[in-house]
Amino acid sequence: MYITCLDLEGVLVPEIWIAFSEASGIPELRRTTRDEPDYDKLMNWRIGILKEHGLGLAEIQKTIEGIDPLPGAKEFLDELRSFSQVIIISDTFSQFAGPLMKKLGLPTIFCNELVVADNGEITGFRMRCENSKLSTVKALQSIGFDTIAAGDSYNDLGMILNSKAGFLFRTTDAIKAEHPELPAFENYDEFLEAIRKAHN
Repeated sequence: MYITCLDLEGVLVPEIWIAFSEASGIPELRRTTRDEPDYDKLMNWRIGILKEHGLGLAEIQKTIEGIDPLPGAKEFLDELRSFSQVIIISDTFSQFAGPLMKKLGLPTIFCNELVVADNGEITGFRMRCENSKLSTVKALQSIGFDTIAAGDSYNDLGMILNSKAGFLFRTTDAIKAEHPELPAFENYDEFLEAIRKAHN
């Protein structure tokens, strides 16, 4: 039995922090897991920048309200869910993901949680588990599933490399060069066909 595990940002929706960087005019916030493999380091750095600029959850959520799925993403996901069970495994946060999941047809998502003060300041974050993407696919495998995994960033590589089939989608040239063994796709039609073949 197969289950498909997908990253969210960069695969189905635009990068939230890049969108907020543009909305807030703070270029440093463009940095993502494509650039920094250490997620704890990246998030603590982001929280420091938000504090420095007096920005909190409300400002980020306002930006998220205006984010739509990538063109073709919902249709891709609808078709994928017609023949495969799907879980989105993301290092984003429940406070960010809700509006985006509605726009994608409410797929299942496993993500993390922000720690937010009463005044809306983001003071920290709680990860669902250590190495959440890799831990999740290993847990799924332990209960009888073969996993197919795909993503675009360094923090996706654990789940991709440890799945029955793994793919890169709209990733960077650097990650492609480091992992030439992984099929890499740029459009949803080819990506969907590769997952369908792996599923069979």
